Amino acid sequence: MTRNAGSLARIMSVGTAVPPASYTQEELLSVFGVTDPRIRSVFLNSAIERRHLTLPPCDADGIPRTETQGDLLRKHSSSGLLIGREAIETCLKRLGADPSDVAFLCCVSSTGLLTPGFSALLIKELGLRPTCGRLDVVGMGCNAGLNALAAVTGWASAHPGRLALMVSVEVCSAAYVFDGTMRTSVVNSLFGDGAAALAVVAEPEPEAGADAEPSHSGAGPSVLGYASRIITDAIDAMRYDWDEDHERFSFFLDPEVPYVVGAHAEETVDRLLDEAGLHRSDISHWVIHSGGKKVIDAVRVNLGLTRHDVRHTLSVLRDYGNLSSGAFLFSLRQLWEEGTVRPGDHGVMMTMGPGSTIETALLRW
Repeated sequence: MTRNAGSLARIMSVGTAVPPASYTQEELLSVFGVTDPRIRSVFLNSAIERRHLTLPPCDADGIPRTETQGDLLRKHSSSGLLIGREAIETCLKRLGADPSDVAFLCCVSSTGLLTPGFSALLIKELGLRPTCGRLDVVGMGCNAGLNALAAVTGWASAHPGRLALMVSVEVCSAAYVFDGTMRTSVVNSLFGDGAAALAVVAEPEPEAGADAEPSHSGAGPSVLGYASRIITDAIDAMRYDWDEDHERFSFFLDPEVPYVVGAHAEETVDRLLDEAGLHRSDISHWVIHSGGKKVIDAVRVNLGLTRHDVRHTLSVLRDYGNLSSGAFLFSLRQLWEEGTVRPGDHGVMMTMGPGSTIETALLRW
């Protein structure tokens, strides 16, 4: 577990963005002419109603044309810049800050490779200061948002009062392979495109024995610490690698992923809470990655959570699908807007991804 030393990094604002085009699961099955009842069942029993995607243009017979790996990388870049910029602008607007106020930018993505990365491109696109510190977290998958947040809160704690941003940019439609197999259909039924930005500023830590000050008006929680767990026995359970047959990268999800994640969730969360002297009963709010229906159920059962505890996680899955590394920030935004949080409340954020990995963070409002 990592604890900020000397100052507490506080989440000050969250902004999200999605591409303009959205599709129901039924519409996607129709667009791609899917008639296999097994594949249709995967789509229609996913607990997902709608996703935002950047689909290729259709050819003469009305079927989306096949994209090359080059087409997919260009989509990753162009669509990613659009939604990444919108998420950051929304985040800064809610905070009442300007791009010139940003002193550090961390960008997260797993749906393509760019050099220079999104951090450099967004600094130019948004007119951030050229002296802005930057970091790109690439290829870590759905858990990467919390890996990046650890870096951002660490930077903010070392630079009190200065504004740091993290943005997740995931164009999952740039990582699709359409070949009619069950392997690719599971992936194609699940992921959506989206970006989420989060602003962090560090504050002085309360003196020993002093009561914690309540949050700034409208501000979010302080991040108290992190706990991680990599399950090396399941290192190949989630992977994004080269498909020789299709000459492009392809994502693979092992059917055992929900059970692997669920079986290790309790130990990871308890370790996070033990080091803070807390118990699961002390946690008022749960912000969990929308990894899929079975993953959410496995985590919920193993942690003893109610459906109300994971209401925002389920809502994000229903309306957006799995947004990879930024999905938990869509849930955080919904919790924030709900207005049910009170000063002194504790919360846990949890993401899961390749490795297989579980990442957690402890929050206090």
